[in-house]
Amino acid sequence: MTAHTNHSAPRLAVVGVRGGWSSDLLARRAAEATGCQPLVIELERLSLDLGTGRALYEGLDLSRCGGLLLKKLGPEYSPGLLDRLEMLRFLEGRGVRMFSRPGAVAGLLDRLACTTTMVLGGVPMPPTTVTEDLDAAQAAVEAYGEAVLKPLYSTKARGMMVLRPGPGLRAALEGYLRAQGFFYIQKTVVLGERDLGVVFLGGQYLTTYSRRRQPGAWNTTTASGGRYEPFDPPREVVDLAWRAQNLFGLDFTCVDVALTDNGPQVFEVSAFGGFRGILEARGLDAAQLYAEYAAGRIDA
Repeated sequence: MTAHTNHSAPRLAVVGVRGGWSSDLLARRAAEATGCQPLVIELERLSLDLGTGRALYEGLDLSRCGGLLLKKLGPEYSPGLLDRLEMLRFLEGRGVRMFSRPGAVAGLLDRLACTTTMVLGGVPMPPTTVTEDLDAAQAAVEAYGEAVLKPLYSTKARGMMVLRPGPGLRAALEGYLRAQGFFYIQKTVVLGERDLGVVFLGGQYLTTYSRRRQPGAWNTTTASGGRYEPFDPPREVVDLAWRAQNLFGLDFTCVDVALTDNGPQVFEVSAFGGFRGILEARGLDAAQLYAEYAAGRIDA
């Protein structure tokens, strides 16, 4: 996606990563829905003047935008993204419509915040232990038999580690604690062949796709050889995913659901994912649907 050269702010732009498949696709669809030039905004180059309310980006004042679609806040998940959300919250307070709202997205960036909301909301999840204590972490892995250590800020299984009881467990936990500073330990669940992405637009069920696991892989991500396939879930799965996403109030979301021997369980609710899986598995252009949804609301 090339730099924006017109000095009038577009009615609908995308917060994302230039050159990223999903960010660029959504920007094109937003442009088609509004008749404006496509624009992908990379937040590290945004400057706010809190006194005047101006939000300067490549010669544009984004406070004059009608709305922003939040696709990616940066190339990697990190605590610093929360500060970028505060910049967007300021713009929202100045009248720019946000899809999804920064306050809603903030509750999802930190894995523990997302998990806490879901557990308090009664959403079934795999058994999970969180702690900074090394002895407690070791006891949790030993009790679970096999567990996945998950960084608080990550996506697509990046930085995750599978551990089992044994002679090397203590050393592995010590190294992980030095690197991450916190343990989020989740019992491994038997996935079978697939897990699901259950998709909602404006709180309404849109579709479901599955990620089929590559034989021998512990997760279903495409980076580990997983592939997208269509899947029609039973009503109880859709209802569970709806309950999970409804806790956050997102405009577009994909809920990761595992079909386990103990019934469906939710891994996480995502504020950003799903476009490629929906397209490859279902032939649906979710970016177009999302852009049209947002365009209709900034015109309302």
